[in-house]
Amino acid sequence: MERLDKYVSPFTDFGFKKLFGEEPNKELLLDFLNELLYAEQGRIVSLTYLKNENLGPSELDRRAVFDIFCENERGEKFIVELQKTKQNFFKDRTVYYATFPIQQQAERNAWNFELKAVYLVAILDFVFDEDKNQPDKYRYDIKLTDQETHKVFYDKLTFIYLEMPKFRKTVDELETRFDKWLYIIRNLGQLDRMPEKLREQIFERLFEAAEIARFTPAQILSYEDSLKVYRDIQNSLDTARQDGEMVGLKRGLQQGIEQGIEQGIEQGIEQGISANTEIIATRLLARGLPDADIMELTGISAEALARLKRTAGQ
Repeated sequence: MERLDKYVSPFTDFGFKKLFGEEPNKELLLDFLNELLYAEQGRIVSLTYLKNENLGPSELDRRAVFDIFCENERGEKFIVELQKTKQNFFKDRTVYYATFPIQQQAERNAWNFELKAVYLVAILDFVFDEDKNQPDKYRYDIKLTDQETHKVFYDKLTFIYLEMPKFRKTVDELETRFDKWLYIIRNLGQLDRMPEKLREQIFERLFEAAEIARFTPAQILSYEDSLKVYRDIQNSLDTARQDGEMVGLKRGLQQGIEQGIEQGIEQGIEQGISANTEIIATRLLARGLPDADIMELTGISAEALARLKRTAGQ
């Protein structure tokens, strides 16, 4: 049996709900939401977990089960979702989810339609394609706004997306309490001890709750199953990404050659292919591919490849 890490990974279903979705650990969720929303909300004093089954009238509605559903002392609702992989129409799904706590507020008889605020927080283990050109922006706060003035039109419906792969701060670079929360969510499963910079009561409580050695045998089995699902997903994504890069590389080389031939600029073809081939070969060297595979994929000669390796100090 594979040896488990010291702390549970928050990116597994079991780990996320263990740390943030259980009554004994409610203080952890409360502190996280306070750090996330303090500038807008002020301080949230208390949270109550809500059941999220049977939220709607139809069978389809009943399948909309949130990871965490809670409300504060003012009756404002919070949905906290963990999403491990890209999913078609995920943003649509979050908007759809937000309709349930809105509809729940409808009152019978006389009602003036006043609503309490609804927040949906999505913790993402991926980056939306449209956000890849903003490598340092990992938090997105979305409200209904006027397109011309950019002023908030309605402030009681908020979507917050946290693209965790973009959060790359080291322990020494952590500046705020919110930084520390994101660091823990991103790295907890790989840590073997609690960093000294995180020595605060709330984080000591979290590390204690996350320590796998404290789990019951049944909890360990549940976590192992959840961890296996998460790792299988990650391995499948990594394999698909590598396969896609190799296929794209071959197609790119062939397309470049064909386009050059069609244009009839023979000298440009030779120069362009040579330069691109060396760039691609250098990248493949950095990835650790065998020389034979690099020469087969790029068509580069053994002599040229040896020259590139000497330049790269290999």
